[in-house]
Amino acid sequence: MRSIAMSSSSAMVRILIKGGKVVNDDCTQEADVYIENGIVQQVGKELMIPGGAKVIDASGKLVLPGGIDTSVHLEESFMNATTVDDFYSGTKAALAGGTTMVIGHVLPERNESLLEAYEKCRNSADSKACCDYALHIGVTWWGPKVRAEMEKLVRDKGVNSFQMFMAYKDMFMLRDSELFQVLQHCKDIGAIARVHAENGELVSEGAKEALDLGISGPEGIEISRPEELEAEATHRAITIANRAHCPIYLVNVSSMSAGDVVATAKMQGKVVHGETTTAHTVLNGMQYYHQDWSHAAAHVTVPPLRLDPNTPNFLMSLLGNDTLNVVGSDHRPFTVKQKAMGKDDFTKIPHGLPGIQDRMSVIWEKGVIGGKMDENRFVAVTSSNAAKIYNLYPRKGRIIPGADADVVVWDPEGSKVISVENQVQGGDINPYEGLRCHGVPIVTISRGRLVYENGMFTCAEGSGKFCPLRTFPDYLYKKMVQREKCQAVKAVEREPYTGEVVAVANSGKRDTGSSDLDTPTRPCTRHGGMRDLHESSFSLSGAQIDDNIPKRSSARILAPPGGRSSGIW
Repeated sequence: MRSIAMSSSSAMVRILIKGGKVVNDDCTQEADVYIENGIVQQVGKELMIPGGAKVIDASGKLVLPGGIDTSVHLEESFMNATTVDDFYSGTKAALAGGTTMVIGHVLPERNESLLEAYEKCRNSADSKACCDYALHIGVTWWGPKVRAEMEKLVRDKGVNSFQMFMAYKDMFMLRDSELFQVLQHCKDIGAIARVHAENGELVSEGAKEALDLGISGPEGIEISRPEELEAEATHRAITIANRAHCPIYLVNVSSMSAGDVVATAKMQGKVVHGETTTAHTVLNGMQYYHQDWSHAAAHVTVPPLRLDPNTPNFLMSLLGNDTLNVVGSDHRPFTVKQKAMGKDDFTKIPHGLPGIQDRMSVIWEKGVIGGKMDENRFVAVTSSNAAKIYNLYPRKGRIIPGADADVVVWDPEGSKVISVENQVQGGDINPYEGLRCHGVPIVTISRGRLVYENGMFTCAEGSGKFCPLRTFPDYLYKKMVQREKCQAVKAVEREPYTGEVVAVANSGKRDTGSSDLDTPTRPCTRHGGMRDLHESSFSLSGAQIDDNIPKRSSARILAPPGGRSSGIW
């Protein structure tokens, strides 16, 4: 049975959550929460409420803002495979895990219209989603058409974020100059620039090299994409964004060295935000060396899990201290059979790990129980920061009167063992198989409706809504706008130069304002003479290496065909 459809009066459901502790990103308080018409109406003690409310006893439990998963891939075709969750099964799994809003990806093919790809995704998702959702649009190519479509998406379609790739050569990768122009455009239209940072050129060379060495298994993904390629691209992305005066949001930060680059940039005052994934904060790359091919291949994702076993702890600590701001699941579930398309060539294994259902519990287990963050910081990295960045705060990401009633009753003492056997999300793989998580959602309320309670769903397919996102989020842009005002560059006002100017004879062969690339390589001489015969660039054939270099700045002598005479005569 797909779902239990609720009556049309479900919008009028009244819910009172009694006796729990309300946890926001900045404080925890003992308070009751009264919900009506899909909105949190009251938060406090001894509330005066109308009759007929369903009472949920939350004694000894925490009441959290619903999770916001900032990166999910539902119904997406990628590397010749389609993810095994659609917007129905994917959002249902999200609700089971305490997530009440997801942001999906639209990745247009090269030269495909961004608008058409967006409409195609909306048409499918609107009738299926069980919770609120929004969309990121991939800028997978660049040109005037893309520029115009980005503006239209922002103006009319409720999109405020675009994702760019420095990896995936010949597929999605943008060159530095293109990335610079996209970031400038993002700044002009007030969008969030999400950048996947890996050096695509060197990844491509590394893959060739690994295959030439006979490395065709999943370990090739880790060998061909070492973390220095991520660190280098992360630094380059931050530099390009800084030059474009655009706030940058780095996605899938997966290594200690890339984390260090983000931390340094923040210390320098650059406007940088970072998102990592559940998998990268929990698992390491030793999985790729597992004897069982399907186990190793199941963990293939990009950037790869890192070999250094300290990496997950380090990334979790960065989430704890606000160097990284958000943790998403980057849910991209494939089956073993789909992964097996790359059984003889690791570059053909579709990249992606599932995690939409497990993100909240796994981060609680490894982050809060592991002593890396308190429950307030947990709310920040799983919900509030995302709401602030994507301009949804405090409507989402906070439990206060007037906010959307996306609420989770969380049992910090409860526990469950993660297993592929009892998961709601798709696929026959779960990277956290056998992990016991303390901290589980027992009730999920989405849009003021009780949709999940103790393992039972009461969510209707299509009951979720598309959330249009507004541009220029203060969290990213306030500082940037002010900075541009006070750091604006100006020309120096001075009296014009009225003296003599040397005449330049232009033969028409090359413009004098030539670029660095055109400058001839002039033989290096230790003294001022025109030609140093000791540094033997001298040739007996008559034509010389520096024949194309003018003898005086005012005259250019071109050698006739066959070389010229020595000039003594």
